[in-house]
Amino acid sequence: MRLKSSIWVSAYLRRCQKEGVFGAVRRRGAEEAGAVFVKVALLDGNAMLYTPAPQTAYEDSRPFDRIFVPMTQEPVPESSVEQRLAKEVRFDPDAWVVETEDKAGRHFLDLAKA
Repeated sequence: MRLKSSIWVSAYLRRCQKEGVFGAVRRRGAEEAGAVFVKVALLDGNAMLYTPAPQTAYEDSRPFDRIFVPMTQEPVPESSVEQRLAKEVRFDPDAWVVETEDKAGRHFLDLAKA
């Protein structure tokens, strides 16, 4: 059983805080199972967006992990990320949006599973 989205987001933000990275919930989605989108602002006008991976990315042995994929391989202007987030929220009103700020672009998503 996968953790509720609200619990996962709280744990993720705690992890960011522990590493000295500011993070906040910009949009609260469905408590139980809302999709989570993570924006990492690089504080130079660019950002990275991490989206939930497609179901085909999950291993049969670990179907309950949360796996994220970057929207692009390189940082893009924040306006592009905001446009994509607006599109995702229109498509899925239960979605969560979490934003962090880190010049180095650290996201900690490889550490925040469950």
